[in-house]
Amino acid sequence: MKRQLQEQGIENADIMADNLVNIGVYEDVEAFLPLLKYPDSLAILEMLYQLAIVQKSTRAITTASDRAAKTVFALKSFARFDLSGEKLQANITDSIETVLTLYQNQLKQGVEVIRHYAEVPPLLCYPDELNQAWTNLIHNALHAMKNKGTLTIEVGRQDNQVVVSITDSGDGIPETIQQKIFQPFFTTKPPGEGSGLGLDIVRKIIDKHDGTIAVESQPGKTTFIVSLPM
Repeated sequence: MKRQLQEQGIENADIMADNLVNIGVYEDVEAFLPLLKYPDSLAILEMLYQLAIVQKSTRAITTASDRAAKTVFALKSFARFDLSGEKLQANITDSIETVLTLYQNQLKQGVEVIRHYAEVPPLLCYPDELNQAWTNLIHNALHAMKNKGTLTIEVGRQDNQVVVSITDSGDGIPETIQQKIFQPFFTTKPPGEGSGLGLDIVRKIIDKHDGTIAVESQPGKTTFIVSLPM
């Protein structure tokens, strides 16, 4: 850009080029030539630069506020414990989205989330416990991918069941240990990183809902399939 400005006979080409790039102008300098030849062009560009900073900061604040609001809402939903011990009507898709909101920092490190949500009716369930189940499954999926890869979540209806599938693109679970992963204290994580109770808790929650959980795994693709009676 400095070279282009010098060819057009613009004074202080190096400073002008810096200011234009800071504003966000990287090409099509011709449109700015009348301004750059104006006697007070440096002062005008500086003012434009300050306005650009304000605009960028405003967008950042708006984005951060939206994320904060979603996180607070998700935490509020996640922490809603029902002390009555009775089942409540809950939307399974909303429950999963609440957990994904809480994991947004990990997701934005390099995880693509693919959603396939079919219309399913509200489920009579223990919402806080199902939140815990989705949390454990999504946490394990992200850990398996080292926060890099594809996370696919499907919600559908099969016969009289709501079926939730959570698939990660990690290394997979060897067939020799697939039958052990739901056992208490069994973990594939390094010492100090896992208690071995996550999937055991998930299985107990699903059992409490008279549902089933299964796993299908091969290198590059592991799917946990949860079926819950409607």
